[in-house]
Amino acid sequence: MLEEVIKICIGDREIFLIGTAHVSEKSVKLVKETIERVNPDIVAVELCKQRCDAILNNKKWDETEIDRVIKEGKIYLFLMQLMLTNFQRKIGDELGIKPGSEMLEAIKIAKEKNIEIALVDRDIKISMKRLFNRISLVEKFKLFYGLISEVSEEESVNELMERLKDKDILTKMIEDMGKEIPSFKEVLLDERDRYIANKIMNIDAKRIVAVLGAGHVDGIKNIIESGDTKSKNEIRSLEEIPESKSALKYLGYFIPILIFSLIIIGFLSKGEAFLVKSIWKWVLINGSLSALGVLMAFGHPLSAITAFIAAPITSLNPLLAAGWFAGLTEAKMRKPKVKDFEDLLRLDSIGDYWKNGVTRILLVIVFANLGSCIGTYIAGFSIFMDIV
Repeated sequence: MLEEVIKICIGDREIFLIGTAHVSEKSVKLVKETIERVNPDIVAVELCKQRCDAILNNKKWDETEIDRVIKEGKIYLFLMQLMLTNFQRKIGDELGIKPGSEMLEAIKIAKEKNIEIALVDRDIKISMKRLFNRISLVEKFKLFYGLISEVSEEESVNELMERLKDKDILTKMIEDMGKEIPSFKEVLLDERDRYIANKIMNIDAKRIVAVLGAGHVDGIKNIIESGDTKSKNEIRSLEEIPESKSALKYLGYFIPILIFSLIIIGFLSKGEAFLVKSIWKWVLINGSLSALGVLMAFGHPLSAITAFIAAPITSLNPLLAAGWFAGLTEAKMRKPKVKDFEDLLRLDSIGDYWKNGVTRILLVIVFANLGSCIGTYIAGFSIFMDIV
């Protein structure tokens, strides 16, 4: 339902759903014409408060927010959000229009006509957390690989326009990745269809214009017409952050017990030489791979040394991670410049993530942790083989 207006009548209420491409001048024009023609009581936009503030105020990330991302351990969520934002911005640049222009136009016209505005999308942070808590470690790797492929792909304007014929490009990407990772589509498309439909039906107004991504229109239309909306109860359930189903959090407690058990068993059966050899093996393998991860992220040599020292210790403590210490060292040795923060929304290629001072710190953390994780399994397996 791209760049089309769908009218739904429910009793004495009229709901107009506008399907937009997010990066289309035609969509901007359609939004303006529809609001002026319909003159609704409320204009609903597919935005949450955070995304609305970002669009209205051209908001950029700052040092305080990045610090919070690191301290709260939300690096992977942040990187994924950053990739999606830059992907959409890059498409907009190719087509000569700013992403979200149709939402800006809807808000602008509504304000000019003194029409109330309703933000009907779920908080993007909740959507990302629900997604990450539902997918496995393997699916997380698939997800980042898919995002990297999308970010790296170069397309001409004609190719982009062809992809935009039937639906908005972000929805197309979600559906494509949903074939490999079903939860990706379920959380970012299907759940949000239900959430937005419930929010729209919860609006106390007789005439509503809803500005939506084209990929949401069919789903929302079907939900509203079927009467399958549970209003506030379903909204609350879709805002909850379910506990992660990943076994990794339990593995973090199991691994130290296993490693200590292996070393004790080996010491009792093979003596002091085994103990010394195992400790050296643990330190060298774990520390070296974590340090290698830092160097792969183009981190500072001192950050790599920090990772080498921290990894053998943090691997035995589920509440700590070598990447945190390496990241703090990287931030101290190479403090990001103002331009690095400004350029967070100008990352056009994968190489730009390595060059930018902010994202390089995040990559240092990610790769140091990944190296330490691999080192833990290799060292643990090697110690086990020494016993048998």
